[in-house]
Amino acid sequence: MADAAYQVLVNDEEQRSLWPLGKELPQGWRSEGKEGSRQECMDYVDSVWTDMRPRSLREQMAADQNA
Repeated sequence: MADAAYQVLVNDEEQRSLWPLGKELPQGWRSEGKEGSRQECMDYVDSVWTDMRPRSLREQMAADQNA
């Protein structure tokens, strides 16, 4: 569906996903607040998710650098 509305989800590891509006959210995910067309949501994800590593890995790597 080209005109379907989506929302951007985020999990505890700060990973993002697109999800159809109105569909029950999967466990472990929450809405990030961005809604729109698939392309609008993809553009948003591209602009904010610049480091694809999970949050826990980024934190561990930072801790290792500071040790």
